This record gives sequence, C-alpha cells and structure tokens, in this order.
Amino acid sequence: MKTGDPAAASGLSSNRAYVLFILVLVYTFNFIDRQIVGILAIPIKADLGLTDGQLGLMGGLAFALFYTGLGIPVAMLADRFNRTWIITTALVIWSGMTAVSGLANNFWQLFAARLGVGIGEAGGVAPAYSLIADYFPPGRRARALSVYSFGIPIGSAIGIVFGGIIASMVSWRAAFFVVGLAGIVLAPIFRMTVREPPRGRYDRKRRDEAAPGLRLILRTLVAKPSFWLLSVGASFSSMMGYGVFFWLPSFFVRSYNLTLLNASLFYGAVLLLGGLAGIWAGGWLGDRFGQDQRSQYARIPAFAFIASVPFYLLAILSPTLTLAFFVLLVPTALGLVWLGPVISVIQHLVRPDMRATASAIFLFINNLIGIGLGTYAIGALSDLLAAQFGDESLRYSILAGTGFYIVAATLFFLAARWLDRDWED
Repeated sequence: MKTGDPAAASGLSSNRAYVLFILVLVYTFNFIDRQIVGILAIPIKADLGLTDGQLGLMGGLAFALFYTGLGIPVAMLADRFNRTWIITTALVIWSGMTAVSGLANNFWQLFAARLGVGIGEAGGVAPAYSLIADYFPPGRRARALSVYSFGIPIGSAIGIVFGGIIASMVSWRAAFFVVGLAGIVLAPIFRMTVREPPRGRYDRKRRDEAAPGLRLILRTLVAKPSFWLLSVGASFSSMMGYGVFFWLPSFFVRSYNLTLLNASLFYGAVLLLGGLAGIWAGGWLGDRFGQDQRSQYARIPAFAFIASVPFYLLAILSPTLTLAFFVLLVPTALGLVWLGPVISVIQHLVRPDMRATASAIFLFINNLIGIGLGTYAIGALSDLLAAQFGDESLRYSILAGTGFYIVAATLFFLAARWLDRDWED
C-alpha cells in the first residue's frame, strides 16, 4: 500500500474504530496475563511455600527484566517494519509463556516462565502506540490512547476476577492455562484484520527516508528535558500503581478476611469502574486543555497524583469494607489519569519515524522502575513489618507507597515547564 494513496488512507480512517477496539482487546490480554498473578499469589504462596518478597520478585522483577530490556530493540524494528506482524508475534509468545506458568513446581520455574511473559510483552505496547498515532490525528490522540489504555483496568479486572474464580473452582494452574490459550487464539484474528497504516500521515513533517538509528533518537531525546522528567515521574507513579494492583487482593484477604473469590470480585469492580473513569477523564482533559496550553498535559496528571494520596490513606485505613470500596474508586481513577496525556506527549516529542523507539525508551524507564521495584518494594516492606504488625503489615507498606505519587507529581510539574520548547511541531 502506497503512503500517498488517498483511497487507502480513507479506508484506514473508516476502519480506525475497529482497529482501536482490537488493539484494546490485545492490550486487555496483555494485562490479564500480567496481573493475574496478583490474585493467584494467594494460592501460589500456599502451594509453593513462597514469601511476600519472592512473590514481589516473581510478579515484578521477573516480568520487568526482559520486558524492559527487549522493548527498545523490538521498537526499533517497529519503526522500520510491519507493526501488526510484530504485535501478533508478541501476543503468541506472551500468551504461550502464560500457559507455561501453570506447569511451574517451584519459585525458579515460575520466575523463568514470567521472564518469558516479559519477553513476549516487550513487543506489544510501543508498536501499538505508534499504530494509533498513524490512525488518529493529533487533536484526537490523547483520547484514542486513553481508550487504548482501557486495556489496563479491563485486563487487570478480568485477570483478578477470572483468576479468582478459576483458582477457587479448579486451581491456579488452570487459570494460567485458560488465559494463555485464549491469547493464542486471538493472535491470527488480529493479524488478518488490522492493516499497516502509512507512517506520519497526519503530521506536517513527512519523513520518507530510512528510519533513524538509536544514536540519533537518543541524541534527540537528550535535548528534551520533558521526556526524561515525564519518564521518571511516570515510573514513580507506576511503583505505587503496579504495587497496589498486585498486593491489594492479598490485603483484602488478610485484613478483611475475604475469601479468594470475594477479594477478586471486590477489587475487580474497583479497578474496572475507577480505572475506566480515570483513564477516560485524563484523555478528555488532555485533548481539551492541552491543545491550547501544552503544559496541561503534565500538570493535569500531577494534580491528580496529589489528590489521590488522602483518598488512599482513608481507604486503606477504613474500618469497614464498604467504605473502603467507595473511597478506593477515587484514587484508583486519579492514579490512572496520566496515561492518555503523557503517552500522547511522547508521540509529539519526536518525529513520526522515531515514535515506537521513543515510546519503548519511555516504557523501559517506567516499567523497569515501576514494575521491577514497586511490587517488590511493597512486598519486601511487608515482610519487614510482619514481626510488628502480623497480617496487617501489608496495610502499612501500601500506605508508605503513596509517597511515590508525591515524587511523581513534583517531576510532572517540572516537565510542564519544558513542553512548549520540546514539542515536535
């Protein structure tokens, strides 16, 4: 398909709703496979005799090591070659390794299987960001990327609820088998129905030369402080975000005496309702106010992080489960407001043929710190506090994690000062 073919471009535009839908579906499986470990941690810990620290390593660092390390080279391929093929291959790999997780008999086998999931998911997100930027014009990208990010709360909620149901009715191993095989079935459907769009077709600067090398991309980004401030700020927010996603089901079981099934239903509802509301609000606010004042793409999430802290404190210290549920909806939403605006900004800080690689560098920083350290930090702190607080140790380690949002907000406010200068216009 030629880049300048008007008929082809028109067909791609009319097909964008379906493309966004199936990308959300793939991203949903991405997060089902990523977050299902959070609810399965309870039976896995009992079956394999693991500590909270080991669970944190398995749920965070084991996934993050290869997910972050391979993300950049895979994204460089996506800036040069067919992105739909790359996403399809990635989906098959991470789904297959999720199924393999159900065969593990000890910590190291499960750790290795989660490494495999990370290898596959390295090719899932950055190429999708780049695809969406070529399916949607600049004034709609924050909302489109927010809709794409719906896969985070939907996938997390399904993973937690489905994992809880299957683990309660059958076993934690069966939960891994089912979700892994379902992702493999989706892969050929995605490949046969999503077309590769021309790169940069909605942008003023059209670049038909070969994609740039990593050195040139890094040199471009080094000159843009907003990129690094947003990347590190997002990573601190993700330390709290991923840590909470992983540990709250265990917290509900330990501190409120819920069954595994009830904990999965409870937190699944919180994630779905709060997550969808927060992500959509972030995308809408970003497109509404960021077009006239680009600094708002960073300031809006910063204010949301600050506002989330008192609500987390109230929810985690709540004496009743009912109060905890309604209060948790608010910080869950506020903690995800950043996704649409910030991901959209990353697409605008570089030219079109650098977007996948720039997104992968952003994800490398965000996920290596956020996934790799956040889940482990909360689990390790819980182990340290266990001697003093017993089963309540998770309550206080989660509370300590809210400090990450204050750091994230500070870095986002600093990034806002540079966005006008750094924007690739």
